[in-house]
Amino acid sequence: MHRENTLTKAVRAALPYLAVVATVSVFNGIVSSAYAQEAEATLDDNVEKVIVTGSRGAPRSVADSAVPVDILSADDLKGVAFNDTNDILKTLIPSYSINRQPISDGSSFIRPAQMRGLPTDKTLVLVNSKRRHRAALVEIGGSGTQGPDVATIPIAALKTVEVLRDGAAAQYGSDAIAGVINFHLKDNSEGGSFSVDAGQYYEGDGTQFTLSGNMGFAVGEDGFLSISAEYSDVDFTSRSEQYCESWFCLDPSNPVYSATAGYNTYLNDPNFMAGVPSASLAGDVVQPWGQPNSEALRLFFNAGLAISSTLHFYGFGNYSASEADGGFFYRYPGNGTIENIRLEDGSVWNPLAIFPGGFTPRFTGEVTDYSLASGIKGEFDSEFQYDISARLGHNEIQYTLANTINPSMGPASPTSFKPGDLINEEFQLQADFVKYIDLDFDTPLVVGFGLSYMDESYELIEGDPDSYLAGPHALSDPYGFCDGTIATDAGLAVIASGSSLDCANSADPVYRVVGVGSNGFPGYSPEFTEKYDRDSKAAYVDLSTDVTETLFLHGALRYEKYSDFDSELVWKVATQVDLTETVGLRASVGTGFRAPTPGQQGTTNVSTRLPNGFPVATGLFPAGGIVAQALGAEALRPETSTNYTLGITASFDSVSVTLDYYRIKLEDRVNAISTLNVSTDITAGAAYDNYLALSNAGVIGAESIGGVFYFQNAFDTVTEGFDFVVTDTIDSNMGSTVLTASINYNTTEFDSDPSVVFNTEDQFDFVNGTPQWRGVFSAKHDYEDFTILIRANYYGSYENSNGGGTITATQKFDPEVLFDAEISYQISDMLGLSLGARNMFDEYPAKGTIGESCCGRIYRSDSIVDWQGGYYYLRLNSVF
Repeated sequence: MHRENTLTKAVRAALPYLAVVATVSVFNGIVSSAYAQEAEATLDDNVEKVIVTGSRGAPRSVADSAVPVDILSADDLKGVAFNDTNDILKTLIPSYSINRQPISDGSSFIRPAQMRGLPTDKTLVLVNSKRRHRAALVEIGGSGTQGPDVATIPIAALKTVEVLRDGAAAQYGSDAIAGVINFHLKDNSEGGSFSVDAGQYYEGDGTQFTLSGNMGFAVGEDGFLSISAEYSDVDFTSRSEQYCESWFCLDPSNPVYSATAGYNTYLNDPNFMAGVPSASLAGDVVQPWGQPNSEALRLFFNAGLAISSTLHFYGFGNYSASEADGGFFYRYPGNGTIENIRLEDGSVWNPLAIFPGGFTPRFTGEVTDYSLASGIKGEFDSEFQYDISARLGHNEIQYTLANTINPSMGPASPTSFKPGDLINEEFQLQADFVKYIDLDFDTPLVVGFGLSYMDESYELIEGDPDSYLAGPHALSDPYGFCDGTIATDAGLAVIASGSSLDCANSADPVYRVVGVGSNGFPGYSPEFTEKYDRDSKAAYVDLSTDVTETLFLHGALRYEKYSDFDSELVWKVATQVDLTETVGLRASVGTGFRAPTPGQQGTTNVSTRLPNGFPVATGLFPAGGIVAQALGAEALRPETSTNYTLGITASFDSVSVTLDYYRIKLEDRVNAISTLNVSTDITAGAAYDNYLALSNAGVIGAESIGGVFYFQNAFDTVTEGFDFVVTDTIDSNMGSTVLTASINYNTTEFDSDPSVVFNTEDQFDFVNGTPQWRGVFSAKHDYEDFTILIRANYYGSYENSNGGGTITATQKFDPEVLFDAEISYQISDMLGLSLGARNMFDEYPAKGTIGESCCGRIYRSDSIVDWQGGYYYLRLNSVF
């Protein structure tokens, strides 16, 4: 389902321009084939890879680095048939994982990832070695992660990606607990590339079309401007079955149906059954599960200019506009939303009058992201360098909710709402200096030092009034028809007019209380609309040198002060020792921290979740606000960590091997507590106390909320594991073959008692819910004009529990191996064609049988093992 939205119109308007650019690109390619051959040569796999991430001095080779770093070339990135950079990183790096999150509010559109088993906000993202701004989305639940939206960085713009798998907060600041991802933009001053990619899942859905390109332009005698663009259009998928649960079933062929006699009357109602196909705006079941519809236009530029031999100007930035839409939980009759209510004239009304077959709200997010960074760098002399820069980042999400109602408004409710916007902004000034000092070591001592100032804000924008309005039916007997069990004069008047009002019947619709706000995602009301600001200042010093020909030492110290937290001082020490000419040892130890973001401290949300296995309206409130604190919350504090790594590197002829052990002790880890039950039943004990706390704190519609939670510094954890990487290049008369094996083993255990904030089920799932083993194995063979790539992604076993707080059942998921294959043919010097398949054998994880596998789901929707099935594609590439 695609509508003629603002993005579509913008893209259509830009297509003629893109066509001209493409035509010019092809023409330039014809006259620049010699350049293409030269550029291709620079991508030779045998060229030693060097890194800049984690080092303030001269770039070092991967083997000589004191910490583990992965380098992904432009060819590596293009060899994965995804249009989301997150998915590409997941495919190539075992320690990086991300899952598809349908029916997960904004996380359906901006997906949070993990590095070494830790949430994405524990990994710092850089572009051209400058911090990337965060997305406006705060994940609802889990760690409440708020990190950069990596998907806004198109592959067409990237020259290389460096993934530092080690804590680096002492070097780069808050967030770099698990590691650093540094995206290096293309810096070509001529030539470029152009590609068209189209594919579809084996199931016949999820059609994907991507158009991308890059062009380089010379600026003056020694400058460049590299411009990259990407447009993608992706259709939704559905890996679902018809809704059939013990509380409501639409499938007479399902054995569960016979046990739901109370609802069978609806399936015998021709008006209801005729409306069921229209309950959802997409798919052939009332609640489809899969990837959302999405459309995106993304632009990036990178520029540099030599002002003199010792002074250079640089600048880079982006603009991204995307839109995606997905479904929510199906609203069936009798679920607390589709209920009989008594109107002002005494008649009875039901939302089935608007949605005769029930309804599935459709949620849309329009994301706008832009940034600009610029600076000057140069040297005072050959041994004293500087880099002074400024950057601005903006990310905004505008939400729309359609195919739903505000139940409390009754028949006056609209069916489409604007529940509000989220905005995250950052501005940073930074000055970095590097001084080389000769101390008679094997290489000069590199002294890096610098200062930083950052201002950031998070803002919740009020939704349209109907999206949060508490209509008359948010209260029992809103028109005063009854006084106890006796009809008032108003009640007698409507009875005289033919109303069936019965004040003595507690089940009479006059007493029915229904939900407040746009159902599925109530809008942000003025009470919870606020802007959260803070600033921070930092200073650091970084020392490194090759003490001898075989010994490298590195140390860093960083001080940061936040306006909303106390100051933090973190440190790191690392070393690399050449034991022989082919074998090296490396190790590091350091501390880190992460300051909770303004978004984590300020976000609020009421949405439908499944805390006990079935859908209820669940509220999230800021830990420092009056609502959460009335429930026992405390204001958030920074997370702190201690990181250890120990690794060995070796190279034997064409074979290179790295093995790195890591241990990350994370204290005061931020996470959502287990959902607290809320009930208006005076006999419900703690659940009733929670209702009173919400009501006394002024929460509108507290009567319709069934659960509540908030973020806390919940517990301490220890994450440990190892990364093992082996590469080999085999040359023969039949061409060259590059073999790679990357393996990650990762475990996380509690290091404090989590029972205060986590129930038994959540404790089990936290430790066991993701595979401990991940592996990526690939073989790439080049022969004349052909290239064949085979890749296997391995996922180890994992478990999930169920029970609504206490474990009543567990399900173990067996290991899975997903194979990818691609064959490419170089038609000419500038044109290539690729045909491939992702998950070529159409493998799926085991079907979910417990817990969150309800409501039309066939597979666990939060599994990091892909459950969309096989996908085939065709790609045309042009390099000129």
